[in-house]
Amino acid sequence: MRRFRTKKSLVWVLVSAALLLSVTAATALDLGSLLGVVAVEVVVSEYGGAMDKAINGALQERKAAAMGATKVVPIFSVGRGLFIGAAQVVGVPANVKTVQAVAQLEAKFGEVSGTLMVPISTRKPGSPGQLKSVPNVGLSAVIEIKASKL
Repeated sequence: MRRFRTKKSLVWVLVSAALLLSVTAATALDLGSLLGVVAVEVVVSEYGGAMDKAINGALQERKAAAMGATKVVPIFSVGRGLFIGAAQVVGVPANVKTVQAVAQLEAKFGEVSGTLMVPISTRKPGSPGQLKSVPNVGLSAVIEIKASKL
């Protein structure tokens, strides 16, 4: 029980610091962004299981239950090198276990642009050319984590 309180306290300290620093001068903005990124990773690590169950329950209520194993992981923005949110992945159970994050890539196809979301087996993907996607796994939900709501 003490360990849970300690982790919960750490989450609240990080989130509070990120909020405080985000409203300070521009020189502190980079530190505030860093704390926000750390807070996303901590929240997903600590509460990913609960988020996963909540999403599965919501899908089940709407008769759209995911087929296969599910897991909530952080979204990593490859272009910016930051954890920016969370996603629920779904697929073959053995493959879902290996997913550590979802890589988000911005792509342009002539006049059309889009966002590619790739389940990956690392939390540090490196450059877009080095991404190794996890086969037979897709996304079933994207979760916004707003610091002001934590």
